[in-house]
Amino acid sequence: MCGDCVEKEYPNRGNICLENGSFLLNFTGCAVCNKRDFMLITNKSLKEEDGEEIVTYDHLCKNCHHVVARHEYTFSIMDEFQEYTMLCLLCGKAEDTISILPDDPRQMTLLF
Repeated sequence: MCGDCVEKEYPNRGNICLENGSFLLNFTGCAVCNKRDFMLITNKSLKEEDGEEIVTYDHLCKNCHHVVARHEYTFSIMDEFQEYTMLCLLCGKAEDTISILPDDPRQMTLLF
């Protein structure tokens, strides 16, 4: 991981969890070759552990293959909700929870 390649380390992305791709707005340029170009995604893997999907991959500089960051995305189902998380030096950190039901019980109001 390279903190010199990013504008901000682990920026807070709210509920934006990326399963793939790169947050290029946070990429200031490669600290090794000094070029700012697209990123390569390598070593992508998908594992399932205890009902949780874990996607990991590396962000590499397109020009010199310097490893900029390691990306981790998780997905799981807990009770009536889908839960997503993301943690990456480049893309940031985020969490999101979405109801599986047609009407989200968290959005229901009491009628009495």
